[in-house]
Amino acid sequence: MCGIVGLHLREPSLEPRLGELLTAMLGQVVERGPDSAGVAVYGDPRLSPPGRAVVSLLGVTPTEAEAALPGAVAVAADATTVVHGDTDLLTAIQAALPHATVIGSGVDMAVLKGTGNPVELADAFGLSTVTGWQGVGHTRMATESAVTPEGAHPFSVGPGQCLVHNGSFANHATIRRELRAQGVEFDSENDSEVGARFIAHQLEQGADLEKALRLLCERFDGFYTLLVSTGDSFAVVRDAIACKPALVAETDAWVAMASEYRALDVLPGIEHARIFEPEPEEVYVWRR
Repeated sequence: MCGIVGLHLREPSLEPRLGELLTAMLGQVVERGPDSAGVAVYGDPRLSPPGRAVVSLLGVTPTEAEAALPGAVAVAADATTVVHGDTDLLTAIQAALPHATVIGSGVDMAVLKGTGNPVELADAFGLSTVTGWQGVGHTRMATESAVTPEGAHPFSVGPGQCLVHNGSFANHATIRRELRAQGVEFDSENDSEVGARFIAHQLEQGADLEKALRLLCERFDGFYTLLVSTGDSFAVVRDAIACKPALVAETDAWVAMASEYRALDVLPGIEHARIFEPEPEEVYVWRR
């Protein structure tokens, strides 16, 4: 059992409140995942300055990052260090900081992860002050791998891409072996990372997000609700049985998804929203 929240803003006047709203949503699903948490936020100028490459790291301090990467700027967010730099930043980090774990990269997006109580983590991240146009969050109850920042969600393994997952993939070991045989590398033993790597691999092969999620439904066994975000999209899909909870609320100002209604009830204008449960194996995509 894990908790998922996500918010895609259509109304620019709400962008200063993204972090405030995401923090409130995350606080409503703590009981679903009390051991660790993570968020991905799109469009915050402190975490992802316009025109700069952004890489989120574990296992390195801001001081270490700036010393190893001349011209880069590093920001601390609990266990995560977010680094801004030139367009070749990711390549430079892989060469200069090989011991660091990359948990997110691209432009306009930062990923923050940690272990412990999700409400306390949100405070350590400074999440309530974040601005932007889209955010996803996750509270984890570990079942498939250790409680570590690396095992927390979101899993971001392609440029600007994130996945959060409630459930478990029964055949993740088989698919992991197949992806490794194709040259795909993994950072954890978490079954959710296999789903994220599969989607990223499909996108690299030319599929769009909707097709990648349809292929996942065909290939993966198990029980799952997934929220997947990219630099311009926000998507939800559930397995064929749809036993893991999910609700979507939609207004002219925003689209939101959560594991429980109470996480949606904190949003402005919820009383006017169209609210529904996603149908089994139907892919829902909203684009910026």
